[in-house]
Amino acid sequence: MRQVHQLVFASTNIDKYREFEALFKALPGVSLIPAENVLRNPEKIGYVETFNTYLENSAAKARLANQGCHYPCFADDTGLEVEALGGKPGIHTARFAQLPALERSRSKQDEANLAKLLEQMKGQSNRNARFVTSVVLIVEGILVHGTGILEGTIAESPRGTHGFGYDPLFIPKGSERTLAEMSDEEKNNLSHRARALHDLTLQLQARGIVLAKP
Repeated sequence: MRQVHQLVFASTNIDKYREFEALFKALPGVSLIPAENVLRNPEKIGYVETFNTYLENSAAKARLANQGCHYPCFADDTGLEVEALGGKPGIHTARFAQLPALERSRSKQDEANLAKLLEQMKGQSNRNARFVTSVVLIVEGILVHGTGILEGTIAESPRGTHGFGYDPLFIPKGSERTLAEMSDEEKNNLSHRARALHDLTLQLQARGIVLAKP
């Protein structure tokens, strides 16, 4: 039985890091290391998201990080799929609104993405949507992946101040609140990322790998 207790997070997205860090804290003795602490050029990770599936993108990021360090490397890719838009933005979720490079701060990109989604959802009665997350862990040359899906609907207008990305517009199935109206703990109990991490731990266990303190 292999035990893994330190992972490098192959991303420079601080919001995603904080969310996954909280999720990993539920696994005793496991710590998530920011890419900036280990990799020489962590900013290169975002440029490998050029594939047509979430799994391919997350695997590419984990592989790139793994080439630059000796730690196990963890990566994710997430998409929002809206039924009325034929599954869009999907693989293009992070850059749904094509901002010029000079204007592409994370906050401005998020605002532009929300505005574009609301514009395209005007007059749509079908507001069903889902978040899909693919996570990948590379440890000792072995690539293991997990998937998490969160069904829900798109709100008529942004609500809430927590979270990031599309959280102010996404209402999980069975809830009347958006993800941005929930506390971090509430969101982490049901999120697509939490479900993907749970699936990953099951896949790891099937291969004799455990995320735990040695």
